[in-house]
Amino acid sequence: MDYGTRDEMLGHLAQAVGSVDVAHPTRVAVDGPPAAGKTTLADELAVLLRSRGHRVIRATIDDFVFPRAQRYPRAEFSAESCYFDAHDYDALKRVLLDPLGPGGDRRFQPAIYDRTTDTALSAPVATASADAVLVFDGVFLLRPDLIDRWDVRVFVSTSPEKTVDRAVIRERSVSSRAEVERRWRERYLPAQQLYFATARPTEYADIVVHNDEPERPAWAIRPR
Repeated sequence: MDYGTRDEMLGHLAQAVGSVDVAHPTRVAVDGPPAAGKTTLADELAVLLRSRGHRVIRATIDDFVFPRAQRYPRAEFSAESCYFDAHDYDALKRVLLDPLGPGGDRRFQPAIYDRTTDTALSAPVATASADAVLVFDGVFLLRPDLIDRWDVRVFVSTSPEKTVDRAVIRERSVSSRAEVERRWRERYLPAQQLYFATARPTEYADIVVHNDEPERPAWAIRPR
């Protein structure tokens, strides 16, 4: 385990990404629980990679969810529904991960869902360069049906209570503390427990970032 500043941690992540030698775009997963800080980390990593000359594609699992009317077939607060029903993984593989992977034509779409209108989205098709880097953040990215689609796997680890506290602060303008806590304790945290029990994501991560203290993180990098 290494400890240091946030810039040091990001530097090690960027170095790990830059060391990957593949004949197609490098696909980086930034996984972790809701409110762990993975979106912020992915944004910062993308900026750093661009500053080092990489062509970066930035995308998120939030743009690969089913419309709201489809994604709660079991119940709004169901952990099983959160894990199994919310995200369109088939579309994610079809329009983004596989085109950027081995044998792909590099023609991709970065999103299929419009959060503003809660409707399916037909994003323009773009073509990635062979040396591009996809930085993709989201929950449940190291599940068995996606695990082999990533060239670098990052897991952002944060204690459950930290994620609840951060969520309360983040959503206080739109939800009460009671509403946020119920959503986390009945849906999101049990869904993460289900994920860990079935997929064991930290065992498959190349890099685990411990993000309880974002400015003084700890991290572990497994040799490739």
